[in-house]
Amino acid sequence: MAAIYSLYIINKSGGLIFYKDYGSKGRMDTNDSLRVASLWHSMHAISQQLSPITGCSGIELLEADTFDLNCFQSLTGTKFFVVCEPGTQNMEVLLKFIYELYTDYVLKNPFYEMEMPIRCELFDIKLTQAIQKDRVALLGR
Repeated sequence: MAAIYSLYIINKSGGLIFYKDYGSKGRMDTNDSLRVASLWHSMHAISQQLSPITGCSGIELLEADTFDLNCFQSLTGTKFFVVCEPGTQNMEVLLKFIYELYTDYVLKNPFYEMEMPIRCELFDIKLTQAIQKDRVALLGR
């Protein structure tokens, strides 16, 4: 069983710019993945406003019975979130590494337009390698 179910990248206005499924039991179609991304963006924004702590950056971890949702928001407002098995450790490290891949292979790509869907083959390759490496590390524990 894979530790990571799926990865989403949402732009600062809440649009889904990247989605990748990594073998979850119930694969989602395009409309469902758009709804999940939109719902998460809204919940994240509401949590920032309702938090009693000043300077709160929103929900970072949502724990459910059947999955965990880990989120990393960059300074530009782009959100990276991973849906994974409950109790999976070190997802914040993986999300920060994915952000590094995003900055190296997407933002530095002269053909990429900001806030648009990500279509970068090198990013896909490096991302798949990082996820596979993380799975191997998780299985070895």
